[in-house]
Amino acid sequence: MISNDFVMADLLPHTGQMVLLDSVTFVDETRLTAQLVVRGDGLLLGNAESVPAWTGIEYMAQAIGAYVGIQAKQAGLPIQLGFLLGTRRYDSNVDSFPVGSTLSVSAEKILQDGQLGVFECRICGDNVAISATLNVYQPPESLTHRVQHE
Repeated sequence: MISNDFVMADLLPHTGQMVLLDSVTFVDETRLTAQLVVRGDGLLLGNAESVPAWTGIEYMAQAIGAYVGIQAKQAGLPIQLGFLLGTRRYDSNVDSFPVGSTLSVSAEKILQDGQLGVFECRICGDNVAISATLNVYQPPESLTHRVQHE
């Protein structure tokens, strides 16, 4: 197991309220688990009582981003932008997450071919069971640098 003593904002190319995960609870060579408390700030079309379950796709994407961010930091590389290409088999037993509830989000690398990756992701919590497969892309560093500064 790799040390999980990380600050989320240092792992993701997001800023401020767009960092939705609170902490990394586990990470190893192929998998990361993070935790979050569902916020009712209306940032992703939720309200003071609930956030739609499709927001779980962003939670999963950020878990992948945190995993890639840790890999970059350990290799002495900068944090780079990544892109969600698609989601397959998003299966949720709930329509929304109650604000204030605690969720655990995991992402496991299934395949990596150059800049393309496939991750099996899960979200668990009280009466919450969600799974999906996410396809992601991380462009070469030169393109990432150009996109961040345009």
